[in-house]
Amino acid sequence: MEVNPPKQEHLLALKVMRLTKPTLFTNIPVTCEEKDLPGDLFNQLMKDDPSTVNGAEILMLGEMLTLPQNFGNIFLGETFSSYISVHNDSNQVVKDILVKADLQTSSQRLNLSASNAAVAELKPDCCIDDVIHHEVKEIGTHILVCAVSYTTQGGEKMYFRKFFKFQVLKPLDVKTKFYNAEVSTSCHTDEVFLEAQIQNITTSPMFMEKVSLEPSIMYNVTELNSVNQAGECVSTFGSRGYLQPMDTRQYLYCLKPKKEFAEKAGIIKGVTVIGKLDIVWKTNLGERGRLQTSQLQRMAPGYGDVRLSLEAIPDTVNLEEPFHITCKITNCSSERTMDLVLEMCNTTSIHWCGISGRQLGKLHPSSSLCLALTLLSSVQGLQSVSGLRLTDTFLKRTYEYDDIAQVCVVSAAVEVEA
Repeated sequence: MEVNPPKQEHLLALKVMRLTKPTLFTNIPVTCEEKDLPGDLFNQLMKDDPSTVNGAEILMLGEMLTLPQNFGNIFLGETFSSYISVHNDSNQVVKDILVKADLQTSSQRLNLSASNAAVAELKPDCCIDDVIHHEVKEIGTHILVCAVSYTTQGGEKMYFRKFFKFQVLKPLDVKTKFYNAEVSTSCHTDEVFLEAQIQNITTSPMFMEKVSLEPSIMYNVTELNSVNQAGECVSTFGSRGYLQPMDTRQYLYCLKPKKEFAEKAGIIKGVTVIGKLDIVWKTNLGERGRLQTSQLQRMAPGYGDVRLSLEAIPDTVNLEEPFHITCKITNCSSERTMDLVLEMCNTTSIHWCGISGRQLGKLHPSSSLCLALTLLSSVQGLQSVSGLRLTDTFLKRTYEYDDIAQVCVVSAAVEVEA
């Protein structure tokens, strides 16, 4: 019968502890009225309790700090810190001690050891200490693998390792929406508005230190999350930046194409990269976390081969009185020159003034021309400007532009003599 040799005891002991911030000690205040049977007994006991706040004994929060009693939760974006200690429990001197700490994730294995050099010797009742740090960038199962190798006095090489498994949770739920700016009197018709909805899906409050948008090289960004009050910039979320569990905030940003990109028609087409969100928060006693989203992308609106935009239009006009608008026509093609003809078609309320069917001439690729037009409205109220047609004589293709903008038509003021 085969007999297995007894398992040899290791001379070294390995201890691994997670380093986290302490928490404020909480107690449950028990009190009663003086006319009740205990009288002032409960109040006196709370005053004598060293964990309560002097003068505010009925508060649940005390003046003491509590060390973590368990491993706790680790969230994406936080820094995982751990204390590793190797202690010589024997009465022998151990040589060539090498302590290695690796973190195994679902996609990679990372070496977290501060030094890969072996310690020459470790005397009895002495220890080797190390603190490791790692910014968590993946969710899911993580395994901390701690391996120890050493040589005994007899020259025997020993090796053992321990595994510590933990889960990394998602702290925030981030949703984004893009809105294209409506055509207005400004020339910034390529403006993009980004709405970012951020929800705290942890079980504790968060202090939102920073939520910013880092734009791509094509855009400039303006944050719309503050208002000007008496010359001071005040956050729309108030003076306290706390986000309670399961609460959601909406952040808004306006992106404008840089001049060198906006002037080149056709560059901002298809799928474009907007930028990425940078979110920084703090939790228990200032423990910091940070997340960066991947590059946000949007599908730029398609304008076809020819784009017509408004450069200037009045908000309010008088009934049956001519008013002027300025249009900008852009050849979005990067290769083909167009020969354009402008036709103006009247509607039931909008009447164009001028010659319809006039030649605009040749428009080279990625170039633009501005055109002043005159029209009047025969109906009061909010009227839509429609009825422009552009025809490319080379391809015999017609482009129709309706609902270009809206104007408010009012009756002209009449002076009544007394």
